Amino acid sequence: MTEALFTPVALGDIQLANRVVMAPLTRNRADPDTHAPHDLHVTYYSQRASAGLIVTEGSQISPEGKGYAWTPGIYSPEQIAGWKKVTDAVHAKGGKIVVQLWHVGRVSHSSLLDGADPVAPSAVAAGSRTFDGKGFVETSVPRALEEGEIARVVEDYRKAAMAADAAGFDGVEIHGANGYLIDQFLRDGANQRTDGYGGSIEKRSRFLFEVLDAVTGVLGGGRTGLRLSPFSNANGLTDSDPMPLFTHAVKGLNRYNLAFLHLVEGQTGGTRELPEGCSIDALRVLFDGPYIANNGYDREMAIKAVAEGKADAVAFGKLFIANPDLVERLRVNAPLAEGNTATYYGGGAEGYTDYPTLEDAKV
Repeated sequence: MTEALFTPVALGDIQLANRVVMAPLTRNRADPDTHAPHDLHVTYYSQRASAGLIVTEGSQISPEGKGYAWTPGIYSPEQIAGWKKVTDAVHAKGGKIVVQLWHVGRVSHSSLLDGADPVAPSAVAAGSRTFDGKGFVETSVPRALEEGEIARVVEDYRKAAMAADAAGFDGVEIHGANGYLIDQFLRDGANQRTDGYGGSIEKRSRFLFEVLDAVTGVLGGGRTGLRLSPFSNANGLTDSDPMPLFTHAVKGLNRYNLAFLHLVEGQTGGTRELPEGCSIDALRVLFDGPYIANNGYDREMAIKAVAEGKADAVAFGKLFIANPDLVERLRVNAPLAEGNTATYYGGGAEGYTDYPTLEDAKV
């Protein structure tokens, strides 16, 4: 019997051959001058085209949205052309791919922004670290966005959605997780505004919904997904009462008929334990559309989650680094290769495009 994990599914307007999703993975290999993907990215993503859906690494929607050295963008002609080669290669192998739209907000350093301060809801430092191309440095203290500037940032999301469409992506995933800009607006630890974008849960959620309005206005809800990490403290983010905040946010998503909601179930890249009184299951049932589960899933957990209807698909991150044919390995329960952590971030083909498939290993 074929396990449900390996059967087709529709996420909005995106038809998937199976329910194994490649999660977004920052790999820091874009062109250092143009921030565009290049031939290595074409190879890397096309090698993994057997995933039901590929979500690309986070791609900044503007120069201001950059937070790490050598990450790709999705706003310039050079970047669109580079991504078009990627999407063409993935589609040629029968795969589906969406780009993750990313603005890091305060999780940046002025050296990455031509000397400018990062922007955020409030001038509250993240207290985290970022990679500047030479090493890890403490993030810069941000400046608070003026209320009149926020429409400009929302417009950058709209333009990025247009760029994604021009680059041939099947859709986009809006990055609202892991302590970046949208998450910063949501959480009262980072958002100390007293205007129309701060204070109450409704006002702190306003930026998220304005971004969704802008992106779905270009692509439609059926080609737009959203990633959230409701209970993660990634990049120094905190909230005094996250359950009612994300209850309001998730309920508000239903008017968009989104392709999917993708939740980090617990701490980003870590434990699945949740704060007292918090529940992923309770949020999941509030959302009317397809759900992608994520965070520490193995084969058995993923098969069980889909079989029991707790998830429509399951996203795997690090396992896709060393296992380009992860879907087949999961299907036949083959051994999984281990990734070389020294080559995760930055560099060239080594540790990026040179991991063998099961078939390659037999030769």
